[in-house]
Amino acid sequence: MSRRMLVIGAHSADFVWRAGGAIAVTTSNGGVARVVALSYGERGESGELWKEEGQTIERVKEIRHGEAERAAQHLGADFVALDLGDYPLEIDRDALMRIADLIREFKPDVVLTHTDRDPFNPDHAQAFFAVDRARSLAAGAGVASAFEIVEPPEMLLFEPHQPELCNFTPTTFVDITPVIEKKNAAMAEMKAQAYLQTYYGQRAEQRGNHARRSSGNNAIKYAEAFQRVTPQVVSAL
Repeated sequence: MSRRMLVIGAHSADFVWRAGGAIAVTTSNGGVARVVALSYGERGESGELWKEEGQTIERVKEIRHGEAERAAQHLGADFVALDLGDYPLEIDRDALMRIADLIREFKPDVVLTHTDRDPFNPDHAQAFFAVDRARSLAAGAGVASAFEIVEPPEMLLFEPHQPELCNFTPTTFVDITPVIEKKNAAMAEMKAQAYLQTYYGQRAEQRGNHARRSSGNNAIKYAEAFQRVTPQVVSAL
C-alpha cells in the first residue's frame, strides 16, 4: 500500500538532514511525499550566504528556495514554503490554520516534524507545537465535527542535531540503505549549510549500526531515527 508522507520543518533545509532518507524510501515504494518549510531559515540558518557582499533577505530566500526545491526533487517529493520568517519563527492563528489546511488537503498517512525541545534552536520547538496542534485541528480528534476532517495521521519526530538535549528517544529506525545516494544528492544541494553534510552522513552510519543491532539485519548500512508520538494501532503483536 502506497503511503502519503508530510514533512514539516521550521526551515527549508530541515527535511533533508533529518528525513531525506525516509522521504526517498516512501517515494521509491510508490508513495507520495510533500515537504513544507515554515520559513526559509534566511536569518538564522544561512550564515554562508551572508558572507557575500551586498546580500539581501530576498536574495537569500530565493537561493534557499532553489536549494530546497532541487533537494526535494532528488527525493521524489514536492516542496511548499510558507515563508513565515525565522529567528524567531512566530505562528499566529492564520499561520496555524494554513498548516491545518495543508494537512486536510494532503491527507497524509504520516506527519514528521521536530521535537518539542531544542535548547540551541528557538524555532524547532515552535514548529513542533504548531504542527501538533494543526494535526489535531485537521483530524478533529477522529470524530465528526462542524468542519472538514481527515483520518488522524500518525505523527513521528525526526532526529534533532543534539538528540540527548532535545527529549529525543528513538523508537523507530528506517533502513535508508537503498536510497542513500538520493539523500546524499539532496544534502549536496544545501550549499548554504554545506558543513552539515558530513555530520548527517556520519549519523546515517551510526543509526545504521543501531538498526542492525536492533533487528539482526546485517544488510542495513544506513538508517534514520524517529520517535513515535501517536500510539501504533495493530491487529496483533
